[in-house]
Amino acid sequence: MTLIGRTRARGVETLSLDAPERRNALSAALVAELAGALTDAGRDDGVRAVVLTHTGNTFSAGADLRDPPVPEALTGLLRQLVELPKPVVARVTGHVRAGGLGLLGACDIAAASDTATFAFTEVRIGVAPAVISLPLLPRADPRALARHYLTGERFDAAEAVRTGLLTAHGEDVDAVLAPVLDGLRRAAPEALAETKRLLTARVLETFDRDAAGLTALSARLFSSATAREGMTAFLERRDPEWVV
Repeated sequence: MTLIGRTRARGVETLSLDAPERRNALSAALVAELAGALTDAGRDDGVRAVVLTHTGNTFSAGADLRDPPVPEALTGLLRQLVELPKPVVARVTGHVRAGGLGLLGACDIAAASDTATFAFTEVRIGVAPAVISLPLLPRADPRALARHYLTGERFDAAEAVRTGLLTAHGEDVDAVLAPVLDGLRRAAPEALAETKRLLTARVLETFDRDAAGLTALSARLFSSATAREGMTAFLERRDPEWVV
């Protein structure tokens, strides 16, 4: 079963997370297939830019609790998005949770419809937003991240723009992105690659410095008794034992 849809129009490769029945959760299989599609796009001279989008009403619900990728695979995927020599544009028309926000943070430009919602839900299942912090901490507002990381509360697209998770939002996300994609199509490919390299240098420094430690932290937390209780409670649609 294909988990990533691929289409192309005027040099823009659109990759769609296509597991709507699982809310496009980041399973081991989906992460591997997306990594492969990005590799293909990065090597293809016919691709000027990549749009990362989704089917269904959820961009991504975060890690698939039934079939999670190993932390190293998610770390590698996020770094691949940052390092890809083509701009990556996120197009969101649904909900984004936990690890899905890491994908947004790794993209160069991100836009969403006004109906999109966002939440860092990791603390509510007993883990922390460890690996996804690699692209997020260098790019997003630290005070806003503190609130959303620590509470897990839901917020809207306007707040996501203020926080630095999104570039823009609007009633029609395609109308928002039309001038962006037009600009990318008018830019020289070599100039785009070098300009992206300038913009991502600080993010990649964070990967070089912190990836090993945060990957190890993620693995430790996901294997803990607290996380087992949190994930079991989530799947059973009940509060975990620590809720007061």
